[in-house]
This record gives sequence, structure tokens and C-alpha cells, in this order.
Amino acid sequence: MTEPERQLLRRLRERDERAFRELISEHRDRVFNITFRMLGNRAEAEDVAQEVFITVFKTIDTFREEAKFSTWLYRVTVNHCKNRIKYLARRHDRDRDELDETAHSGNGVNASPPLTRAPDRAVEGAQMEVLLQEAVATLDEEHRIVVVLRDIEDLSIEEICDITGLPDGTVKSRLHRARLALRKKLQRHV
Repeated sequence: MTEPERQLLRRLRERDERAFRELISEHRDRVFNITFRMLGNRAEAEDVAQEVFITVFKTIDTFREEAKFSTWLYRVTVNHCKNRIKYLARRHDRDRDELDETAHSGNGVNASPPLTRAPDRAVEGAQMEVLLQEAVATLDEEHRIVVVLRDIEDLSIEEICDITGLPDGTVKSRLHRARLALRKKLQRHV
């Protein structure tokens, strides 16, 4: 852990509000990306991302510094997403929002097409992004988590194991199955 991270953690433990704002500023985009990809709904993702930061601020004393802070933060994020998915399933409120331009530009979603593309290629990219998001949304929760963390957030297998608490082989197996399912779903549209 770097010295600036240690100082930020110390300040968070002292309930420094500026440290809280720094935490949000530094991790907002990745936390939102994970919540949005897991939930598929912009409003839900924003709510859960806020809940994640509030939880982290309230429970920072439980972080034992045995793992990287970002790993702990993403574990909290994934757990909040799992809880929200269960809640929404109970409420039968699983409608998904389509990706819109504000999701691409305003919150750091990584998969937005570059603005320099020709218009037809930009439209194709946007359509593929919507199809991909819809396909990810249909995956089982256990498969969606590993795909989002590995293929969208570009975390290592080791980091995913730390976040999910799963063994290496299980993560790799779920990732393989999820990719096969995505490929199958996307081939129908290509």
C-alpha cells in the first residue's frame, strides 16, 4: 500500500469529510462501472454506488489492510450489487435500461465508442454495446460478476478471487462458461 493510500485511510478513520470526497473522486468511475454492469439500470447503479461509499465510510475501521484497499472496495461493491439483485428479484423489478449517451459520457463507462469514428461505425459500436449489456444482464449472477470484473474492469484472476472469495479454478470455470454463454447470445445478432 502506498503512503498516500495509508494517509487517506487514516483520514477516513478519523471521519475526515475531505478524505471521503477524495475517496469518491478517486473510485467513483470504477464503482459505478461495476454497479451499472451488474445491475444494467442507471438509476439503480447510481443508488448502489452511493450506498457503497456510505458503507465504506461507516465501516472503514473493519478494513484490516490484508488486501489492497481497492480489492476491499470492489468486494463491498459486488456484495451490494448481489443484495440489490436479490431485492429486485423479489420485487419483480428486473427491467433493464438501455445504455444511453449520458451513461457513456457522464460516468466513465469504459466501453463507449470513440467520437472520431465514422458515423456508421459509431452506430454499430453503440448497437453492439447495447447488445453486449443486454447479454451480460441475462447471465446468472455468479457468471455476471466474473465477466464484469475480468472483461470489463480488467481485474486479474487473483484480484477477482480476493474480491469474491472464490478459488482460482472456480473463477476461471465461471469466466469460461460466461464467455461461452455471451458468445452464443451475441452470435444470434451478428
